[in-house]
Amino acid sequence: QVQLVESGGGLVQAGGSLRLSCAGSGRTFSGYTMGWFRQGAGKGRDFVAAISWSGGMTYYADSVKGRFTISRDNAKNTVYLQMNSLKPEDTTVYFCAATTYYGSSTSRAWTYWGQGTQVTVSS
Repeated sequence: QVQLVESGGGLVQAGGSLRLSCAGSGRTFSGYTMGWFRQGAGKGRDFVAAISWSGGMTYYADSVKGRFTISRDNAKNTVYLQMNSLKPEDTTVYFCAATTYYGSSTSRAWTYWGQGTQVTVSS
């Protein structure tokens, strides 16, 4: 079992930046691929970014490439999502997730989920 807790969401103006954090506890954090998803009201969870267990490999949704950066610190059991050049369409709830696989952007492949953190980008 892995417990995940997100933080760092909030309100920011378009063009601004936010950094989300996800603290993990429970089973060995460093053994999991970590990722971020986002979910609009009444919609499914869309993949945002993921990072391999070592941090050596990452992949992103096309909509955030060049603007968002995922990273992790296994010594702190934490994964981050640095979000720059934010747009109003980035407004939604962001979720941290963990899986033993690498390469999937489908939410069904991810086992553990945090409770979500709201990001609001004003125009």
